[in-house]
Formats: sequence, structure tokens, C-alpha cells
Amino acid sequence: MKKSFEQIQAPGPAATGTAAQPNARAQQSKIQTLKSRILVSVGLIGLTACLFAACFSTETPTEPDLADNLQSSVPVVTTPAAVRNFEERLAVQGNLEARNFAMAAARIDGVLDAVFVYEGDTVVAGETPLFQTDKVTLEKALDIRRQDLAVVRCSKREAQANLERMEADFHKAELDYERFKRLRDQDAVTVDALELQESRYKQIKAGLKHAHAVVDVATETERKAQAAVAIAEKTLSDSLVYAPISGKVSVRLKEPGEFCGAGKPVLRIEDLAVIEVSAFLPAQYYPRIHVDQTRVRILVYGSNVGEQALAYKSPTIHPKLRTFEIKCLLTDPPDGVVPGAMAQIEVVLEQRTAVGVPSAAVQWRGDRPVVFVVEDNVARIVAIETGLETDGWTELRAGPVHAGTPVVTMGHHLVEDGTPVTVRREAT
Repeated sequence: MKKSFEQIQAPGPAATGTAAQPNARAQQSKIQTLKSRILVSVGLIGLTACLFAACFSTETPTEPDLADNLQSSVPVVTTPAAVRNFEERLAVQGNLEARNFAMAAARIDGVLDAVFVYEGDTVVAGETPLFQTDKVTLEKALDIRRQDLAVVRCSKREAQANLERMEADFHKAELDYERFKRLRDQDAVTVDALELQESRYKQIKAGLKHAHAVVDVATETERKAQAAVAIAEKTLSDSLVYAPISGKVSVRLKEPGEFCGAGKPVLRIEDLAVIEVSAFLPAQYYPRIHVDQTRVRILVYGSNVGEQALAYKSPTIHPKLRTFEIKCLLTDPPDGVVPGAMAQIEVVLEQRTAVGVPSAAVQWRGDRPVVFVVEDNVARIVAIETGLETDGWTELRAGPVHAGTPVVTMGHHLVEDGTPVTVRREAT
């Protein structure tokens, strides 16, 4: 192994022959290639150094230039203050109900013979028949009462005829009694004969009174029978129920063939011409709500119904819920505004006109609200007193800001009192 190593490190005469020449040329070629690569690399490094030096050969900013950069103005956007309407509103949800509705109920017990209307039908008060109960039975009952009346009237005629006969007998007995009294005064008849005539006279007189009583009884019986007929007629009339109000049938609760007791509702009718909007407000607002004065804005499923005056305020506050009810009336409401719908309600508690600024311009610095105004391209801080906030604008209750004064609405978080600013644009 040592000999081979030495032969590799220092080839002997045997290696200098023709076989070793190709290896020597290959080594020289590799050395030349390596030298070329080194030269190229050195050149690239030098070129890079030159470019780097060229890039940083410009002058560095002096201290005055740095100061100018620090004092450069801040771009801001301003909006002029304006006179606007400000409101304090209370937003709640409410329900829509028909102001006038009726539960059409059966007036008598019985089986429903027919229901003449369906849900959605339009009915007219006092004209549209709704349903009827047990018509045949009630017609038969009326016939019986009428027959009873006819019998009573016959009895009355009989009593009157008997009264007329008794009056004739009494008239004859009275004449006979008077004649016998005159004859007795002349001693033409005996006392016994006179007493017989007197007894007959008194008996017929009593019979006459009885005949009058019988006629009176017949008369009262006739009145009773007439009342019974009237009741039967009324009962038959009540079996057919007409619409109590004009409107539309909203619910049908019973069907023909079902038994329905008196007072049990069969149909619900609602008058859609006047809709009542009701809502409940927290008790603390009770003193600030006034009927016919407080304005209410109503929105029903995206449809603006408009502004209405308050029509009703509950006279009491619910003792457990601590709320009270308010109501507004909608006359001839638009399509879609129907009972059962939900309404978005805005109650206007207070309303006034004043100078205001965009709410985005108001900041709190320390413990007070402020806005920034621009004077000679310099931001100036102004203390203000805010009031109501409406639709993104804040009312100014106090402060030197007047209508038309531009206030900073964008960029004001980057400025302080005295900061130079540049108004990029002015919002309107």
C-alpha cells in the first residue's frame, strides 16, 4: 500500500510514457476552467460593489429637512354644521288588530242546519245570513203556539157570548125585581114572592160578575198565547243569524251538523276598514305620552304607513310588567296592512330644530365632547355641549360652532389643537 501511495504522489518513469499524457492534459484543462470561473466571480463581485456604492452615493437628509417632514400637514375632510330637526325616539314592536270585530255566536241551542259563508267572504251588517240552527223544530214549535192562540181566542169568544146572555138575564131579573117591589108596596104580592125575585136578581147579578171574570181570564190567556207566539217567532228568527257588522269572515269555527250551544261562536268577522296598532311602552315614559299630541311612525313589513297621532293611552300601568298600552288608528290601510301583522313603531318623545354636526365629528377629549374646526389650515379644538342624536347628526346645545362652520369629520383622530392640516375635500 505504501508503494502504491508513493507511485500516486510521484509517478515514476513508467508513468511518463504515452499512457500518462492524456491524464495530464485533462488535469490542465480542469485547472484552466477553475481559473476562468474565479475570474468571472471576482468580476461580478466588483460590479456589485460599484452598483451598491452608486445607490448610496446620494446625500442624506439634513436636520432642517427632517424637521420639515415632522411639521407636514395632516389631510382631513370637513363637513359644514347645519340646522336640522332632532328627535328623541322610542322604537318598539306592535301588533295590528281590527278595531271592530265580532264573534257571531248561536243564540239558541241546537244543531247547525247550514253555514252560508266561508273564510274570506265579505258580509254586510244586517243583510248577509251567516248560519241557521234547528229550523224545522222551531217552525213546528211556532205552529203549536199559533194553534194554542187560536184555541184561546175561541174560548174568549165563548166567554163573551156567555157574558152577553148573562147581561140579558140580569136586565130581565132587575126589571122583575123592581116591579115586585112596587107590587109589594101595594100589597099586590106576598113577601115570599118578592124575596124569590130578589134572590133571583142577586143570583143573576153574581152570574154576570162571573161572566165578566171569565172574559177577563180569556183576554189574559189570549195575551199569554200571543206572547208565546211572539217568543216562538223570535226564537225561529234567532235561529237564522245575520252579520252583526260589515267586514270579512276571518275564522269559521263550526260546520253544518255540529251541535252548537247558545253563546258559542261560530264565525269571526273583522272590519278591515279601520286597523288598530297597539304596543306596550316602559312605565318611565308614561308622563311623556299624550293622546292626540304624541306622534307615532309605523312601518309594517317594509311598508311605510306614515305618521299618526296617538289615539289611546292606557289609564293604568300594569303592576307586574311595569308597562302601559298605546294605540293608533289606521283608516283605509294599504294592502298588506291587516290584522295579525307586526309593526315597527317609532314613538317621537321630543322634537326640535337646532344646529348640529355629524356625529362622526364629535370626540371625547378628557371628560368633555369636542370637535375640530379649521382656521387658516390649522386644526382648532372647540368644546361643545351635545343634545339629541338623530340620523347620524348630533345636536349642539352650546358652543361657538354655528351653521356653516366646517368641522373635521375624517382625520380628526390624528390631529391636536394647532396641528397643520390640509382639507382634501369638503363633505356636504
